[in-house]
Amino acid sequence: MMLIPRLRSRPHAEIEQASRDIQAVLALHQDVVFADLNLKLNLLWVSLRPRPGAISELAAAIRLRVPEAVLVAHYAEPR
Repeated sequence: MMLIPRLRSRPHAEIEQASRDIQAVLALHQDVVFADLNLKLNLLWVSLRPRPGAISELAAAIRLRVPEAVLVAHYAEPR
């Protein structure tokens, strides 16, 4: 889950650009099973196939395109 602060209050063109940027990143990651951009809550929900490092990689890639996006929930298995 990633929070994108104040996304819904931005101009429509900026929301569309952020959405396209997120879609472009998600399309490049084969581990993505499901994704939903909830503008009402300013949240991006993503489900991934289990693979070590997949969450961190995807979050970093999204932050390159949408820098204000913040990873909210991530459980790292203890080693």
